Amino acid sequence: MAAVSSRLPAFPWDRLEPFKATAAAHPDGIVDLSVGTPVDPVPELIQQALVAASDSPGYPTVWGTPALRDAIAGWVERRLGARAVGHRNVLPVVGSKELVAWLPTQLGLGAGDKVAYPRLAYPTYEVGARLCGAEAVVYDDPTELDPAGIRLLWLNSPSNPTGKVLAKEELIRIVAWAREHNILVFSDECYLELGWEAEPVSVLHEDVCGGSYEGLVAVHSLSKRSNLAGYRAAFLAGDPAVLGELLEIRKHGGMMTPAPVQAATVVALGDDAHVAEQRERYAARRSALRAALEAHGFRIEHSEASLYLWATRDEPCWDTVAYLAELGILVAPGEFYGEAGAQFVRVAFTATDERVAAAVKRLG
Repeated sequence: MAAVSSRLPAFPWDRLEPFKATAAAHPDGIVDLSVGTPVDPVPELIQQALVAASDSPGYPTVWGTPALRDAIAGWVERRLGARAVGHRNVLPVVGSKELVAWLPTQLGLGAGDKVAYPRLAYPTYEVGARLCGAEAVVYDDPTELDPAGIRLLWLNSPSNPTGKVLAKEELIRIVAWAREHNILVFSDECYLELGWEAEPVSVLHEDVCGGSYEGLVAVHSLSKRSNLAGYRAAFLAGDPAVLGELLEIRKHGGMMTPAPVQAATVVALGDDAHVAEQRERYAARRSALRAALEAHGFRIEHSEASLYLWATRDEPCWDTVAYLAELGILVAPGEFYGEAGAQFVRVAFTATDERVAAAVKRLG
């Protein structure tokens, strides 16, 4: 066990504990903007679907019910601009973080293989590479990498932490390069429905994939769009050969989305109204926090999508974390997402309206 854990970096969030204690000591309490966890209620129609399916004494299937596969396929076509999506093009997973962490292992990668991901990125891409003993490789532009040995290329648009969006033309160019070099592309698109100043495009969009899903898989989650982080509801869509192999592996591993969650996911994917309502909440919080941070002397870069503001005062990120903690505001240091984030902090706007208002007041 120690041999496996020794491959992994220190868990970054543990390093925030002293600053969390400082922020919590503020007379008006902490405003925690460090983690992008939903705080708004699960929409009532989704709760009802979960309750209605709660009498589920039997084992669910890894591939999910036909109704769930229909719902995923329909959403992928309707929302992502994909075409001819069938059951073999979709696969439910138990939350997207589990998938990211264990995907390289499930793909059979190991020593001598390379996993590439953005220079500023969600830390779990690196964790997945380390768990299987593959080499982690970072990039600014993946097409500038030496393709030798790269078996898995992670894209992330909109980006966590920066909120940067890859334009359709960039995606077309990257997909063509990856296919030329026989590199499997997994595109983490969990924030796709949260574009503010740009319209995110899926790697499965007909214009990007050219009508073929070969070598392409998109990763989607209901955690942010539907406030279902506690449900662990996510799915993959794309290349049926890749998903078929993962299905077989995951069946042996018993990686099953609970039956009530499957039923709730069907309802969530079929309803766009609650997504629009949640977007309005986030848009208002984003606008208020951005204005307050900029008035306070911060510069915001990228941040055209997702649930975060990528902010800097052109100083070491931990100095910024400490400064804001004294105001009772907790943010994530950019260093968590790579060395290139050393002078930035990630500010989530997932707190309640009341807590966001408190942060705005303190920054004012």
